[in-house]
Amino acid sequence: MTASLQTTLDQAFHALHQARETFTPPLQAREIGRVSSVATGIAKVTGLPNVGYEELVKFPGGLYGIAFELTETDIGVVLLGNYWHLQAGDEVERTGRVMDVPVGDALIGRVINPLGEALDEKGALSVTQRLPIERPAAPIMQRAPVTVPLQTGIKVIDALVPIGRGQRELILGDRQTGKTTIAVDTILNQHDQNVLCVYCAIGQRASAVAKVIASLRKHGAMAYTTVIVTEGNDPPGLSYIAPYAATSIAEYFMQQGRDVLIVYDDLTNHARAYRELSLLLRRPPGREAFPGDIFYIHSRLLERATHLRPEHGGGSLTALPVIETEAQNMAAYIPTNLISITDGQIYLSPKLFELGVLPAVDVGRSVSRVGSKAQREDYRKVAGSLKLAYAQFEELENFARFGTRLDDDTRKVLTHGQRIRACLQQGEHQPVPVDAQISLLQALSDGKFDEVPLEKMPAAEQALYASAGFEPAT
Repeated sequence: MTASLQTTLDQAFHALHQARETFTPPLQAREIGRVSSVATGIAKVTGLPNVGYEELVKFPGGLYGIAFELTETDIGVVLLGNYWHLQAGDEVERTGRVMDVPVGDALIGRVINPLGEALDEKGALSVTQRLPIERPAAPIMQRAPVTVPLQTGIKVIDALVPIGRGQRELILGDRQTGKTTIAVDTILNQHDQNVLCVYCAIGQRASAVAKVIASLRKHGAMAYTTVIVTEGNDPPGLSYIAPYAATSIAEYFMQQGRDVLIVYDDLTNHARAYRELSLLLRRPPGREAFPGDIFYIHSRLLERATHLRPEHGGGSLTALPVIETEAQNMAAYIPTNLISITDGQIYLSPKLFELGVLPAVDVGRSVSRVGSKAQREDYRKVAGSLKLAYAQFEELENFARFGTRLDDDTRKVLTHGQRIRACLQQGEHQPVPVDAQISLLQALSDGKFDEVPLEKMPAAEQALYASAGFEPAT
């Protein structure tokens, strides 16, 4: 019995010895630093000498940040989430990767934040692929000319300031002049155009975002739209990365050969978030207190919008950035930056808005640098002289206000211009089909409405649609 027990013990110890000899502990190198200070939306970190620019670092509590400022002694990190639990002395770990976002068809119809977390009540996202939020723009040789129109359903834009698929068209104007309405109406008009849409709300009020999402759902547009949201009370780091994350999501679909429309609402808040982060990181301010590289953050974003050649999939990414002006000052720093980056602008006038001319597009200050090359030939035939006639009317209207005696030809120009203005007015969320627009513009160019009293113009327009077999706009 004793010998048997001894043998069993020997065997057990021998097995343990063999297991010990063959065991190799898994070693994993981790670089750990420490938080030295925390401020509004940023943290200073020491002890990570090998960290890369824009590398993702991990804080306690599942909080992430982006290495944004690299110095000899520490790094400045932009925090991407609720950082109130963070304090000096907390551990910081390198991840070895840059900030990325989930992409795929599962995002269509969803509302998410820039980190890829669902904000609606449809459960977690089931995606397998992720893309970096910062990616190089398509090389010149992979790009094709912009020739296919992107119909907005808004008469004044489709006729006078046409937008092409792959173009970047800036929407700018003062507060409460209808900038978001134009962007949302353009999304609503893509329901039968085979265009996917991405709406990026940057630092907006929660109530304003909820209103936009409710409009998209009411009109069935969420079936082809992804919404990326940061609210006004979110950390500035989230507002900063939001448009880049949204663009990577849109680029995924573009590279699948799809046509995509992306709306940035608005880049004023994006610039302010970047200014806040930069000033907290002690970067020197320049003109109007913005850092010198503010142009670069928007140019590298909007350069990613393009139309690809057929051998590269043939997809397109059309960008509609929104910017807010102050006191109609288009010559301010951020508006002039974006005007020089984009391929045209749609300017909304508060004066027209106050007069009830909706949408309040100032035709004289609005331009499309792609122009009629991205417009259907039917439009070019009926709307070719319309912009000039409208501009002449506006000049004469200002002159006529002085009570000057007018000859018959001038009265005819004024009468015709008033009918042009009346025809180009349009209600919110009432897109007009292409054929209906062309019928209206043809009748307008031929002077068919010149004898119609101004107060009866809406009824005459609907009568024209009905006689041509189009459903009236509701």
